[in-house]
Amino acid sequence: MSQIFKAGLVCPLDKNNVDTDQIIPKQFLTSVSRDGFAEALFYDWRYVADGVPNTDFVLNFPQYQGASILLTRANFGCGSSREHAPWALQQYGFQVIIAESFADIFFNNSVNNGMLLIQLSKTNIELLFKRCAQGPQQWQIDLASQEILFGNNAAMGFSIDPDIKQRLLSGLDFIGSSEQLGAEISAFEAQRKARLPWLG
Repeated sequence: MSQIFKAGLVCPLDKNNVDTDQIIPKQFLTSVSRDGFAEALFYDWRYVADGVPNTDFVLNFPQYQGASILLTRANFGCGSSREHAPWALQQYGFQVIIAESFADIFFNNSVNNGMLLIQLSKTNIELLFKRCAQGPQQWQIDLASQEILFGNNAAMGFSIDPDIKQRLLSGLDFIGSSEQLGAEISAFEAQRKARLPWLG
């Protein structure tokens, strides 16, 4: 049965190699809390002097306010391995990122925080940017059937690791997935202790 994982407004960020220093600059990494990073997202691009919004940056365009799907290009999330980057994106409101490719550590950090990252070919990314050029887009992500739904029966398929898909549909991170195997883990430990009592 199909399940709409996320649906929302798309913001097109037409840039390659967006690194984690651009996603959230280093001066915002001093907090020990996981909250309060939304305003820091793309700070050096979103604001000019004295925190005035940069009206030339796409996230500040009126038609993209409230966007929850970010469309971008290759090597998104490269750079340092700060987990604050997915926190900032998620707290701003993005739940899905669609790109040609992602940096590995950023990808894993994002998935572990419950975000869906969709990787598509360069050709398909170009097609999606062309759709966005026609005007604001509202898309639905059917994770169960692995499709981006555009409306009017138009769709585009995508691939995803089966384990990641199941965790996202279940709302589980790595720890939650492990906890579901509690009985099996306890049985294994009991058998191990019986076979190798000197290991404790």
